[in-house]
Amino acid sequence: LTLGVGESSGRIIVLFSRYILCVAVCDSVIVPSLEDELIIKEKISPAFKSIIKKDRETHMIIKTLAVSLAPGDNRVLSGRTRYLQGPPSLPYVPGGDCCGVVVDPGNSTYFHKGDVVAARFTVAPRRAMAEYASVSSSVCEKVDTKKITPEEAAALASASPAVVLSERIRPNERVLILGAGGGVGSHLCQLARMKGASYICGLSREPQRLLDAPLSCDDAIDYTQENIYESKKYQQEPFDTIIDLACGGWPQLVENRRHKLPSIVKPASQGGRYITITSDTPYFDASSFFHIIGIFLLKPLRRYILSRLFTRKSLPTFTSVMDCLPETRDVMTKTMNLANEGKLQAVIDGPYPMDT
Repeated sequence: LTLGVGESSGRIIVLFSRYILCVAVCDSVIVPSLEDELIIKEKISPAFKSIIKKDRETHMIIKTLAVSLAPGDNRVLSGRTRYLQGPPSLPYVPGGDCCGVVVDPGNSTYFHKGDVVAARFTVAPRRAMAEYASVSSSVCEKVDTKKITPEEAAALASASPAVVLSERIRPNERVLILGAGGGVGSHLCQLARMKGASYICGLSREPQRLLDAPLSCDDAIDYTQENIYESKKYQQEPFDTIIDLACGGWPQLVENRRHKLPSIVKPASQGGRYITITSDTPYFDASSFFHIIGIFLLKPLRRYILSRLFTRKSLPTFTSVMDCLPETRDVMTKTMNLANEGKLQAVIDGPYPMDT
């Protein structure tokens, strides 16, 4: 944007996003007072060549309509996972999962200018909370705007790992979902029923929401008021599978085993399973390569082996799902198809304006 300022012959160049406003002032510019009038002379749209070179073969430019924020965005903002998720430099634009209109499809032959698409982030949740964003076409899918709003599309993109996790649910299982009130959990509750789970219990600070449609859990527990690991009901009728989206479930099971307390999940010898996509804590230190290897490879691998060889009679099998965010379009396609068919309903906390 080139702005004329009063009688000044100087220029102010403004780089604008909905979240960040950077102003570069030439030396000859007279700083305007509140009474001065700013007149827009020219609007510059982003060019495809502005995308970094290594992304030009796979990315396209969209005009952002809605952005879904998730725990990953919070971790990036904390700065503790910079080695894993960046940002490589500051300032940066947060947000990764979004919905927008294709402005420049780049090299894609599947998408065309004017298509409304839902996009999920790949390497790290960045660059979406702006007027325009570059997104990887390999993890985008077209949105039927007659059935799905932009806000719903962005939320569905963020919750797409629920589709991957639902494939692991077996018919007639009793399932406990930790973090059932979150973005992934709210959608997994719906998909678990569709996959044939006979009984679904969810943990959340808002248990009533889990009992209401579209989540429709059979039971819901406020984890701030009740410790489910001490529940007599579920010690007597243990779950077949625990899906942990909230962190910390496995250490609690190990602690109960150490104290010889009855478990709320069946042991591996009876088919019991513990599945997670998280670490033990929501905020972890991933400031180096060795930290990352320890959190996402060595610790899960150790638990995977021990739970199948040495603790089969007392603990469920441990599985850390590392491929819930594949860099392929099929998961996004399944997610949007389920929503189009009315089998999956987007659950949104909000929406909020960009400047909230």
